[in-house]
This record gives sequence, structure tokens and C-alpha cells, in this order.
Amino acid sequence: MNRAESVSKKALTAQAGFGRYLDSLRYALHVITHPFDGFWDLVHEKRGTLGAAHTFLALFLLTRVLKLLLTSFQFISAPVQYINVFEEMASLALPFLILCLANWAMTTLFDGKGRFRDIYTAMCYALVPYILIQLPMILVSNMLTFEEASLYSVMLSISVIWSVFLVFVGLMEVHDYGPGKTFIFMIVTVVGAAVIIFLLLVFFSLLSDALSYFISMYREIVFRLN
Repeated sequence: MNRAESVSKKALTAQAGFGRYLDSLRYALHVITHPFDGFWDLVHEKRGTLGAAHTFLALFLLTRVLKLLLTSFQFISAPVQYINVFEEMASLALPFLILCLANWAMTTLFDGKGRFRDIYTAMCYALVPYILIQLPMILVSNMLTFEEASLYSVMLSISVIWSVFLVFVGLMEVHDYGPGKTFIFMIVTVVGAAVIIFLLLVFFSLLSDALSYFISMYREIVFRLN
């Protein structure tokens, strides 16, 4: 194979990969409107991609930050001057990833069939209603009066309820559970995530204490030598 053929083959492969990525983005609309069939095909028929999942997670984090920064002061009171964008994103991204990890860790106890990749992809696709509703509502909030706050609140509630419902259906299809077992599994997942967060806090607290001890010991040695 000559150089021209190799370059052409790589270009075709990249084009096909990008086309599949775009298809997986569009497929999210089918998932949120036909969740049972959508999530099944998303995982078992490989209709979803990690690239699309990453995109939806990034848009979810961006929506949260823009909501804090640009929503009308009538509907949200956030100290804009003190908001750290990266901290806000991390405060959502880390718990989200820990929930995915806890869900995957509990599959052994509940005979779940989903891999971490499947769980992560399904939960990212479940964020789409939150993005599609709350992102435009940032602009709409600056056009509404305080008396129309009920409309704003209803739309935000719909976005959250819709996304939670999709998480429920997504996990049910990923692990091939029934509704009752999925509900219990979600509760156990939240408990598992809380345990993981607690252990991480304990670990970093002990690590901080150990570092402080060695630093103080080093300073004491240096002081005595001098």
C-alpha cells in the first residue's frame, strides 16, 4: 500500500467515525422519547458512543455553570463574583462518576449485566432532557417577570424528573432488571456512592495529616541543624 492509499484509508476511517459520532448524537432524541427501546439498542446494539456520552456530560456541566452565571437574578441568587467555574464543574462531575462507579461495583451483588462503559453511557444520555430544557430556560428567565416564575419552576422540574426517569429506565435496560429490582438497586447505588465519598474524604484527611506531620518533622530537623 502506497502513501496516498494509506492517507485515503485513514481519511475514510475518520470520516466514518465522525459520521457514527453524529448519528449517536441524533440517536439521543430517540432515547429520550422512546426510552425502553432506545436504551436497549443504545447498549446492546451499540447505537451509542463514548464520544457522544462525553459530549452530553460536558454540556450538562456547561449548562450548570451558565445557569449560575446568566440566569435572571429573579430566579436564582448566586454570588457570581465568587463562582469558580472549575470547582462548579468538579462538584457535579465527581459525584456523577462516583455514582457510575458505585453502580458498577454493586452489579456483583445484584447480578447486573452492565459494564462500567454501558452504565456511564446510559447515564450520560439520560442527561439530555436536562440540557435541552434548562439551557434555553437560561435565556427565557431573562424575559419572564417574577409573576411568571411558576412557568420557569415547572420547566426545571420537568427536566429533572424526565432525566431521573431516564436514569431509572436506562439502568433497568442495561442490567436487564425489573422495575422493583431497579428501584432497590438505585437506592443501594446512592448508599454505595456515599460510602465511597466517605472513604475518599477519610483517605485524603489521613493523607493531609501525614504530610503535615512529615513537613513539620522536616522543618524541625532543619531548624536543629541550623
